[in-house]
Amino acid sequence: MQSLLSIQEIQNCIFTVNGQQVMLDSDLATLYGVETRVLNQAVKRNIERFPAHFRFEVSFELLQNLTSQIVMSSLGPHGGRRHQPHVFTEQGVAMLSAVLKSDVAVKVSIQIMEAFVEMRKYLISHAAIFQRLQLVEKKQLEADQHFEQVFKALEAGYPTKQQGIFYDGQVFDARVFISQLVRSARKSIVLIDNYLDENTLTLFTKKQKEVQLTMYSKHFKSSFLTDIALFNTQYGGLKCEKMSLAHDRFLIIDEQQLYHFGASLKDLGKRLW
Repeated sequence: MQSLLSIQEIQNCIFTVNGQQVMLDSDLATLYGVETRVLNQAVKRNIERFPAHFRFEVSFELLQNLTSQIVMSSLGPHGGRRHQPHVFTEQGVAMLSAVLKSDVAVKVSIQIMEAFVEMRKYLISHAAIFQRLQLVEKKQLEADQHFEQVFKALEAGYPTKQQGIFYDGQVFDARVFISQLVRSARKSIVLIDNYLDENTLTLFTKKQKEVQLTMYSKHFKSSFLTDIALFNTQYGGLKCEKMSLAHDRFLIIDEQQLYHFGASLKDLGKRLW
């Protein structure tokens, strides 16, 4: 049976641990046609031939992780083990043929060594692809972290945006959405809008008293400055700053959430935005 094994079948049993290609003792035992216990006993009788870089122990947790690395199942059964599993490096596999002392062991060892050589050639020729895969994996982990932040924010009670675009005539829906954002603020609200009036101020009457509201605009009419003074008398926490660099409208909640608007807040829902 062993003589019929292809290099691909043997390669399915080669894993990477700490940058080294290794094989499990149970898989090797199956290839050699002996029990795992018999293989390890033969190694113990000749332990001086197997230094740490030839053979070493792995945890049961790592064993489970190794067997999940491959698409095809490895040859030997790995469940129900009572003794700590061992793995063999390429040098350790070469030494096994001398320890087991059988024609089968010699033939199988040659096949395994050929599989190691082919595996090494494959890794070298595809090194650039593996680097790209690692980069993709890294970016995926970063994306997962960003999604986790979003989920935490949602669990914390931030308003869920039901609609990203409001159409002409959806004045009430747009106003409700902004009101939810204003109520959600715990520390600060920043509005950047070059077209402010008393209608803008009414949107922020829903804010909590302790929330600091800052409005940036390129100009402030005298009548609007009067409205600001009246607003502060009742609600407090509003200050205005001049800024002429911005063209679009932005709303920033607690220095964490930024919303971009295509029209001024005073025109909520009156046209596409």
